[in-house]
Amino acid sequence: MRRRSFLKTGLSAGTGMLLARSVADASAGSSAPRAADSPIKHSASKWCYSDYSVEELAKAGKKMGLHSIELLDPEDWPTVKEHGLTCAMANAPAMDEYGIQKGWNRKKHQETLIPLYEEHIPKVGEAGLPNVICFSGRREGRSDEKGLETCAEGLKQIMPLAKEHDVTVCMELLNSKVDHPDYQCDHTSWGVELVDRVGSEHFRLLYDIYHMQIMEGDVIRTIRNHNDAIAHYHTGGVPGRNEIDGTQELHYPAIVRAVAETGYEGYIGQEFVPTADDPLQSLREAMEICTV
Repeated sequence: MRRRSFLKTGLSAGTGMLLARSVADASAGSSAPRAADSPIKHSASKWCYSDYSVEELAKAGKKMGLHSIELLDPEDWPTVKEHGLTCAMANAPAMDEYGIQKGWNRKKHQETLIPLYEEHIPKVGEAGLPNVICFSGRREGRSDEKGLETCAEGLKQIMPLAKEHDVTVCMELLNSKVDHPDYQCDHTSWGVELVDRVGSEHFRLLYDIYHMQIMEGDVIRTIRNHNDAIAHYHTGGVPGRNEIDGTQELHYPAIVRAVAETGYEGYIGQEFVPTADDPLQSLREAMEICTV
């Protein structure tokens, strides 16, 4: 399942009563995960819960110990703030038009992306949010070296503004094997090289564990070796991008423990698509699994 296909899905009449009951149960009767002193901060990607409004997800999430709802546009930031949450990863500007497919590896896209990010980054900073997402775009025949060169040239132009507003621009590592064919930033080594070339503490990677398991595996070693280049993490069960429980091949307690051992102080963003009748219960269980 792909992120953008979920973003505009409305609440169907047939699920309305179930969702209302689920939100009420999560808000009234469920406590936060164990180990309140855990260094892990929990976030959830809104697009995975398209049948819930931001208000509903924030209300339920706060009760279960969630710290953030991410990949939101500016109009939704105040809602999560009202419930004592943040948005750990702001959406990119113009996601519908550019987003994953049309990214920083083409100068013709940068002509639009640079002004968009110059307008967006101050808003992110003024809202007190730490990160904003970005994407490499598709290769479309472009070599890895040329993609690195072009991305670095463009991203360097927005780094002074990112520094001014204390915002980290995070390029997401995505798989090109299953979900995003031809996407260029599809291996950690490529992303780390880009971080080195941009040369700013305000540009880092969003390491998506689901995507990188598909592309290269060796997740824990990669996290230990390259944690300095990573500012945010996403989860997801492999295969299928569903719950991160025992039904899939990754052992998330060990992975998150490895993340914590690097001294990471950011957020673990749950970005799996729930298959259970109660999606909030799946989120609650994922938070429990990742509380180490």
